[in-house]
Amino acid sequence: MSATHSPAGAQTGFRVRGWHVLAGVSAFFALVIGVDAWFTVLALKTYPGQVSVTPYEDGLLYNKKIAQLEAQAKLGWRAAAEAQPGVVVLLVQDREGQPVAGLSVTGKLERPATEAGRRMLTFQRVAPGRYEATTGAIDGAWDLTADARDGQGRTFIAERRLTWR
Repeated sequence: MSATHSPAGAQTGFRVRGWHVLAGVSAFFALVIGVDAWFTVLALKTYPGQVSVTPYEDGLLYNKKIAQLEAQAKLGWRAAAEAQPGVVVLLVQDREGQPVAGLSVTGKLERPATEAGRRMLTFQRVAPGRYEATTGAIDGAWDLTADARDGQGRTFIAERRLTWR
């Protein structure tokens, strides 16, 4: 006959038993927990999550900026900036589209990705509502922050990205 039976007590090969399953599941979770712990340690060493050393003061400055923007919205002024060779042109208009004259305008140019090369600007009035500042020979993208104040103490801050080619 062709039936083959092993004698009693003889092993027929590997069999998965309960402790094998327990060891496999335990090893899997130990590996996952170990990798998670390793990534957590690496993340905390490279970036601890602290964005600012003065978070409270930064919050106060943020609230001040919000108040400035609300006052500026009530004022109704608008500004447009233009990059010309060696010059920044700032045009300021009121709510009705009329030029705003008699402003004292200062500003700064900064690179978008670095603080290197920051330039402070003093704008001169060349026509009603038109103010120009000399930049010198520059090229590429720059962020302009212009601060315009009138004789009554009202402030208008314009932020624009300008590109010289």
